[in-house]
Amino acid sequence: MFSAVCFANGGAELAQHSDAQVWAQLQQGAQGYTTSKSEFHNQPINTYDLRVLEVRDLLAPALIAASFGMIIIFLLFIKVNGISKLHHGFSGKMVYRWSKFDVSIHWLGAIPCLLLILTGIGLLAGRFFIQPYIGEGAWGSLVYGAKQIHDVVAFPFMAGWLLMTVLWAKNQMPKMYDVKWFMVVGGYINFGPFKGKHPDAGFANAGEKLWFWAFAIFGLVISATGMILLFPNLFEPSRTISLLSLILHGVSAIIICAFSIVHIFMATAMSEGGMECMVSGYCDENWASQHHNLWFDEIKENGTLKYKE
Repeated sequence: MFSAVCFANGGAELAQHSDAQVWAQLQQGAQGYTTSKSEFHNQPINTYDLRVLEVRDLLAPALIAASFGMIIIFLLFIKVNGISKLHHGFSGKMVYRWSKFDVSIHWLGAIPCLLLILTGIGLLAGRFFIQPYIGEGAWGSLVYGAKQIHDVVAFPFMAGWLLMTVLWAKNQMPKMYDVKWFMVVGGYINFGPFKGKHPDAGFANAGEKLWFWAFAIFGLVISATGMILLFPNLFEPSRTISLLSLILHGVSAIIICAFSIVHIFMATAMSEGGMECMVSGYCDENWASQHHNLWFDEIKENGTLKYKE
């Protein structure tokens, strides 16, 4: 680098200084000239707030804790508590809940989201639990492949995020009865004073609303910072903004990762009959009555109740 940059004070003068003095000048932001046309061509060394770098170093362990930690917690919870079964079993009558388009945009966002989480874990934290056990060549290939997948699936993720946020927000507005849902943990506890409690819920329950708004807000942060990181020359951010974007991207990914694991467990293992909604768009009548009673009563009253033929 030093051979490619001639400092404004003169190369001969700098050469007379000791290495320590040169290093000190560079750290203080010494500038010079070069044939490069980069925005930061005259700044040989990045200067960052060290506190920002310390936050960056916490991202990998936090992501590992958010992913594997939540999985362990849910497995233990299911072992102790069991799942939320339908009190009256399956009715066999399937109620229309989601359109085919809604189901499609759900998976448009969900599948890329899962791929982003998996590749993101590998890129950010793989050096701790993958790299030590494989060769350098294999590690390099793995990182390269993960980076390519991560960059490509970012675009369908953003498309799914945008469509879900815009089209579904109307059913995700908080209501007063949502407070009671949280107070009894949604009726998913099978012991103690919470057993058998099934709080009121509309089209979306309070937990689903919390997940939706977390996804909407932090998905926006992930998308914006992701574009800055993908196209630094297009947006021309400062080096500090690029680093802050990386940190905000990582923090948002950690939050989305934790919520995604909760969402997956709640929709599959925890709620009997829940997964069917995002497979066919229909739900069992007893599931609708037990978990979304206000919505089920509403569509019965207004005549929009529709069964699968």
